[in-house]
Amino acid sequence: MPIVNWNAFLLPYGQTVDALCLKFNNIIEEYNVRGTPPPIRSVTGRVKKIGSILAKANRKGITPDRIKEEIEDIAGIRIQCPYVEDIKKVIEIIRRHDGLDLKILRERDYITNTKPSGYRSYHIMVRYCLVTAEGPQEINCEIQIRTLAMDFWATSEHYLRYKYNGNIPVELQKRLHSAAEAAFQLDREMSLIREEIQEVEKAEMASNDLVDEILANIQNLYFSTGLDQANRMNQEFLGLFQEGDMQKLLDFNRRLGVMTDLYREEHGR
Repeated sequence: MPIVNWNAFLLPYGQTVDALCLKFNNIIEEYNVRGTPPPIRSVTGRVKKIGSILAKANRKGITPDRIKEEIEDIAGIRIQCPYVEDIKKVIEIIRRHDGLDLKILRERDYITNTKPSGYRSYHIMVRYCLVTAEGPQEINCEIQIRTLAMDFWATSEHYLRYKYNGNIPVELQKRLHSAAEAAFQLDREMSLIREEIQEVEKAEMASNDLVDEILANIQNLYFSTGLDQANRMNQEFLGLFQEGDMQKLLDFNRRLGVMTDLYREEHGR
């Protein structure tokens, strides 16, 4: 029978979108609390408009009484990742939830198997167990995972497809395909740049850890030998720090340790 109360019909889909958005935003927060860059930049969701649902049902020959069973993307989640390699991390996160609060129905890899238009994204169709006042309901939802560049291209292509009523001019299709390739090359280049950033961050962390250790050793030297010796070593440290030579700082730190140990041995401390 036809759907009479669309608000009541769409309510659990909206609740599912809200619940999944909250879940993924909580995952972002977990990464931030641990001090680890999250593989998710942002999460958005939507429920299809009634007109879009009816239009899809007409295209596919779906009767109104079969809409809930046969249109699986009424609820949709879009996850934007900073880098291409983060997409795999998000996929694994979702797979770890399979069989718990959601069930994975199917996966479609449009990144490895790019659509002819140039479209790239990773789709996971899930069935989410929603807790309602009338008891649990299983609601289908499509999760799309893509990078910022992929999302920018897909949003532009969707707008043009709507503007041209699905018949984008051939020349514009070629330009879109070229733009899709350029966006993917940008993603790959940014992944390489990310590796360089991570190397710099590692070096910076190592430098900060070394400085902390040196200052702690100077403080130990103060307690062992007194203020004058500690001040001399602190001045020497400041000079070496300004030079920025890590090897000299490492040698200096070893010397601090040796000085403290010798003093303690000589004075029985």
